[in-house]
Amino acid sequence: MPLSPDEFYDHATAAADEEQRLPLARMTEWDISPFEQDGLRVSRLRPPVVPDPPRHGEDPATCMSCQRRDEGLWLDDSWRLTRITGVGVPLVLMLHPRDHHDMGDLPDDLAAQAGVLSTHLVRHVEALPHVSRCHAYRFGDGGAHLHLWFFARPEGQGQMFGSWLVVWDDLLPEYPADVAEADAQRVVDALLESYGGRRGPGAG
Repeated sequence: MPLSPDEFYDHATAAADEEQRLPLARMTEWDISPFEQDGLRVSRLRPPVVPDPPRHGEDPATCMSCQRRDEGLWLDDSWRLTRITGVGVPLVLMLHPRDHHDMGDLPDDLAAQAGVLSTHLVRHVEALPHVSRCHAYRFGDGGAHLHLWFFARPEGQGQMFGSWLVVWDDLLPEYPADVAEADAQRVVDALLESYGGRRGPGAG
């Protein structure tokens, strides 16, 4: 059985110093880390707060993703694709179910579609010039409506390998929006050909 919130906190703080700070992560030793260890310190580990705060869109009536179900660069009957603006890497796309689902309650037919669509999106993003890899992520702590992320890693930037890419994205200056939009449209064109669907009205 998993540790309770208090047991987890006690287990973690047993490794902390007198200020409740854990040692620096092993990841900060990697040569792809965006931070030098000298001067870094870990935030204090705060005691658990139970229950977790509600996520945005727990109530479908207030869910922004549901309100934008007809918006996106690409749509079909079940899914929509959007571009995240203001990012530092060449392209960040997000795939959403048009109806209100999280991953845990996604019907099997939509789960199968999500797998196939994700494969097509990775394939098409990685086909863009000067993109070496497309990283796919699912984070679910901020919003209750499923949203799958696709991050393009720029060619030649080996320092941005792996799980640090999301942090590098936040540190980099904003990538030229016109270039990102044109590349997103190339991905949409390829998706229309390989999977189907239709071009959307944008936004979302």
